[in-house]
Order: sequence, then C-alpha cells, then structure tokens
Amino acid sequence: MTFHRLLWQASILLLLCALALPARAVTLLRDADMEYALAQVADPILRAAGLSASGTKILVVDDGSLNAFVIGNDAIYIHSGLISRMDRAAMLQAVIAHEAAHIANGHITRRLTNLGAARNAAALGTALAILAGAASGSGKAATGLAIGAQSAAQRQFLAHTRAEESSADQSGLRYMRSAGVPVSGMLDVMQLFRGQEALSAGRQDPYVRSHPLSRDRLRAIEAFAAAAARAETGGATPADYWFLRAKGKLTAFQRRGSWTLRRLDDSGAQDIALMREAIARHRNSDTKRAVAAINKAIALRPQDPFYYDLKGQILMESRQFNAAVNAHAQAVKLRPRDGLLQAGYGRALLATGNDRAALQALERARRVDFRDSSMLRDLSVAYARNGQRGMASLVTAERYALRGRLEDAGIHAKRASGLLPEGSGPWQRAQDVLLASERAAKKRR
Repeated sequence: MTFHRLLWQASILLLLCALALPARAVTLLRDADMEYALAQVADPILRAAGLSASGTKILVVDDGSLNAFVIGNDAIYIHSGLISRMDRAAMLQAVIAHEAAHIANGHITRRLTNLGAARNAAALGTALAILAGAASGSGKAATGLAIGAQSAAQRQFLAHTRAEESSADQSGLRYMRSAGVPVSGMLDVMQLFRGQEALSAGRQDPYVRSHPLSRDRLRAIEAFAAAAARAETGGATPADYWFLRAKGKLTAFQRRGSWTLRRLDDSGAQDIALMREAIARHRNSDTKRAVAAINKAIALRPQDPFYYDLKGQILMESRQFNAAVNAHAQAVKLRPRDGLLQAGYGRALLATGNDRAALQALERARRVDFRDSSMLRDLSVAYARNGQRGMASLVTAERYALRGRLEDAGIHAKRASGLLPEGSGPWQRAQDVLLASERAAKKRR
C-alpha cells in the first residue's frame, strides 16, 4: 500500500478560472487501505441516501482542522483532523450522511449551475476538458480540488445556508436510521463544534464557517436522537472495525512512532495493532521489527491485499526492491482492480529495472484511477525507459494539468503532439490539454 500525498487541483479550476481568484492547494492523502476502509464505513449510508456507493469516494484531506465538505457529486472530502478526533464509526457515518444529503438534496448541483450561469460557463468547460482528456475516453470526469481559503467568493461557494444545513441534518438522520446506524453519532459530532460560533472567525474550525450551527439545529438533532435511541441496539458492526483501521493507520503515519507504540492497546483489533506497530517501527527505521509485525498481521488476515501492500511499501522504502515486488504482486493478485495497488506494484517494478512489466502495471493503474499524480509521474518514466517519448510527454502534460499547472502542461502537450501519430487517441488527449492551456493563457493576459 502506498500512503502518499496528491496535489489534486483540476476541476475546481471552475473556481480558479470562473472567479479568476488565487488558489491554495489542498493535499489529499491517497491510500488504498484507507480509502477501502472509508468506503466500507460509508456504504450503508450512501445506499440509504440513494447514491452510488462505488461512485461516491470518501477522500481524506491532509489538514488537522475539523472540516468536511462536498464540491461535486462524486466525492466527500473529510479532513484528517476530524477523523482523528472521532471516537466511533457512527460519528464518521454522521458526517458522511450530512454531506451525502447535500448531494442527494441537490444543493451542490444548484451551486454549480448558478456559478456557471453567473460567471463564465466557458471556464467550466475548460476545466472539465482537462479531466475529460485525461480520462482516456471513459467519459467520466471526477472532481478535484483547489480552493483559495482567503477568497470571499470561494468561501461563499462552499458555505451552506441554515436552511440547507437543517435540511441536510434531517435527511442525514433519516439515512442513519434507515441504515441501522446510531443517530447519536450526529449529536456527538455536533458536540465537537458546540461553542465554536462564539469564537472569532480566525479561531473557528472551517466546518463552523461553512456549515453554520444554530441552537435550533442542535435541538432538532437532540430530539431526533432521543426518539431513535429507544429503537437502537448495541453491538459491534463491520463499520466499527473499518473505522478503527482507517483512523489507526492515519494516526500511525501522522504521529511519531513512539506515540503510536504507547497506544497499541487502543487499536480495537489485534491485526490493526500489528499494522500500527509495523508503521511505527518503520517510521523509527527499525525495518526488521516492522516486517515482523506486518507478517503477523498477514498471518491473521492472509487474504487481505492491503497488508501485503503495506509490507511492500516498508520494503520499498528500505530499498529491498525485489522483496517489495513480491509483496506488491501478492496485493495485486488479491485485488487486481485497485488502481492504487497497481500503482504501487508498478513503482516497485520500476525500481528493479523491469520497465516493460512496470509500464503494463502502471497503465492498468491509470485506466482505473487517472487522478493519481504519483502514478502519472512513474508512468511517464516507464514510457521514457521503453522508448515511447511521445507518451512520456503526454502523461507528464496530464499530470501537470491535474495539478493546475497549465502552462507547464501546455509545453509537454505540444511536445507530445509532435511525437504522437496525428488523429490517434493519445494525440487527441494532448489536444485537450493544449486547448485548456491556451484558454488559461488567454485569461491571464
């Protein structure tokens, strides 16, 4: 498993271009294990909301503040700080339910429509063209993120009205009840933010500024939770395990190894404790004990692809490349359709000099998840090593485009256009990036 950061700045060029305002990059934490775990936590809620569980990703923003938000209809963004502060799955499911309600109730669609009409619809087309070009003909463009935190117009775009918040609360509570999730989880989340509105704007967590709280909202949630509590039953659920696994992995990578090692007993399951120990030992440069710990976790869950992926990462970062290839190969064998796992396998193959196999693995990764900037970097290297300079330039152009660096993207797309067969699919992808770059350049003049 590859725990890495991705600056994902593409389709909210909708805000960069349409509003002509500066952006602050938002860093996403991409990890196959964590994203799978969050998907398991979200699944019953998304189904209750009538949303596609496979088409609505739960993505983690690398930010210690307490916040969660949606921008498009295909992803819910949750700050790492909020996950770290939660105690149980029901709290995370409450946040997901609330944000899912904004999607299901049409709040986001109306905002995108209004912004496109009020500003420059052509700018939105430019942003989506970048994504469509990178999507390799799939026709499905996912939403990225680049938000200027100091811009009043952008804050207005993210902010919800009190009426929308109350509507999302009530819908979210219904989703939770329908999914059999304790609705008291939403009350616990609100308690995290209680009293925030009394603070100055600079000291408030972003959630309070974008999701205005009120005493009436809190009372309505308390009343719903009190009525539902009589029908709720206890007992652990699969979501509880996956929540603890996601939180455990997140904190193990973000905190010092000594901090994690002191808290292994709080992991909630033996395999999670061993996973966390492996990460802590690895962060302390104790490769031998890190590998021993993850091997014990694998022994408990031999069909778990993500533990093999983590073993591969530990070995890769310890420069044991051949052993890393074997671990990543097992992960891919168990879960071949996971783009992040394929990317890790391809990266390990590159490290061993097996460039042809690396190219195949990285292309499989791109077909599943073209938005992974680290994978695109490795893929461009693989194409270059295999003598395909045009494809190397094209993938580099798409990587820069997805990071919002359209001037650099245009340079590489122009180079790719001169090297690729005119009219071919890759050549057309290069034209999409060129067009977006040229429109952005005109807007800067």
